[in-house]
Amino acid sequence: MRVTFLRNATALIATSGRLLLVDPMLRDAATSPPIDNTPNPRPNPLVDLPRPAPEIVRGIDGCIVTHLHGDHFDDAADELLPRDLPILTQPESVDALRERGFTRVTDVYEGWLGLDLVLTRGQHGTGAIGEAMGAASGFVLDGVYFAGDTIWCDDAGEAIASHRPRAVVVNGGGARFNEGDPIVMTVADVREVRAATDGVVVVDHLEAMNHCLELRPAFRGIEGVLVPDDGETLEL
Repeated sequence: MRVTFLRNATALIATSGRLLLVDPMLRDAATSPPIDNTPNPRPNPLVDLPRPAPEIVRGIDGCIVTHLHGDHFDDAADELLPRDLPILTQPESVDALRERGFTRVTDVYEGWLGLDLVLTRGQHGTGAIGEAMGAASGFVLDGVYFAGDTIWCDDAGEAIASHRPRAVVVNGGGARFNEGDPIVMTVADVREVRAATDGVVVVDHLEAMNHCLELRPAFRGIEGVLVPDDGETLEL
């Protein structure tokens, strides 16, 4: 499997003869306001994509959308993706994508596009904030676990224990609001992931949104963890 980490959670996955786009946030840098009630009030995204958005969507066989927060599926993606593109998403997001006019949306993971795929769940924060953030999902694809927007929690631990992935890709950055706990993985969470698996651990979702406060150098300080730059491709 070849994974190109583009920006935030947006990635291109080449595996089993398919090219998949994951969590497309395709708008230009600084075209959206800061997320409300968060530190570091800078316009989002903080950085541009490493290649033009039309080039990113060219030739893809399908799109996986873990959830519909604006840093995982935005208006630019809505405009660029063909309406008949196969889209795989969590059950809670199917109707909203169909309402946007996409005609091939499904939440049936097993066998989608002939791939070995499993839906996983997570916890997008704690307490009232976690409830307000809504459902959090990830997936296991061809033996690689993409955890999605989740903190370290029982669901993530059980996914690793059950599927024994050869690699685990987690969304880091310690994103948070001005009150409450982080809503994605922190450095401490990634240390838990590292301890729970013998596989490779990769951290993305970094340095692209104003509420992600933990930066690449902090995660690169964890032994055995890979932290790709935007646009970098890894073999997993």
